[in-house]
Amino acid sequence: MGRLTILKQIAHDLASQFGPDCEIVIHDLKTQDPEHSIVHIENGHVTNRTIGDGPSNAVFDAIRKQKKHQEIPEDHAGYLMKTSDGKILKCSTSYITDDDGTLHYIFGINYDITKLTMIESALHSLVTPVNKEEKPREITHNVNDLLDHLIEESVALVGKPVALMNKEDKVTAIQFLNDSGAFLITKSGDKVANYFGISKYTLYSYIDVNK
Repeated sequence: MGRLTILKQIAHDLASQFGPDCEIVIHDLKTQDPEHSIVHIENGHVTNRTIGDGPSNAVFDAIRKQKKHQEIPEDHAGYLMKTSDGKILKCSTSYITDDDGTLHYIFGINYDITKLTMIESALHSLVTPVNKEEKPREITHNVNDLLDHLIEESVALVGKPVALMNKEDKVTAIQFLNDSGAFLITKSGDKVANYFGISKYTLYSYIDVNK
């Protein structure tokens, strides 16, 4: 039984186990046409891809390293990606070699966690007491850590990841940061604007909303 047959079997079993939100994709890097590297996919509706579609950035990177005879990338598990239509995916990528040590297949798992993030937010609101005491903030070692914590708090306040935020959500988060003194930190405006995917001009306009 060849490697591809085994990988297809594992892909099918994983997709069956975790359901329609779990996409499993196999890329063949030794195919005649590397621009159409997908040779098998389960639940392709997650990323709207099918057999014969092209490689992702991770696959392109592996192809480049293969051609330059560089070291094969290490497997990468549990990282986040976003689709063009706004889905949040938790992803894992495995690199499969032949007996001679050359890279042949890439095995990817892409789980759509968008609905889970919304459920997590809803459950948090449901189980949190109305008259709760303010939680103590973590002691930070420097202002960069403090800014990171304040940004995390602003996202938690909105209750959804940045990729799913609309303008009103971002205004809420940024005004929280302003009220918390985040913009007193040197160059914090650049970091916050980049994090929320907006320009500094837009950032300052959001600060001044309803003021």
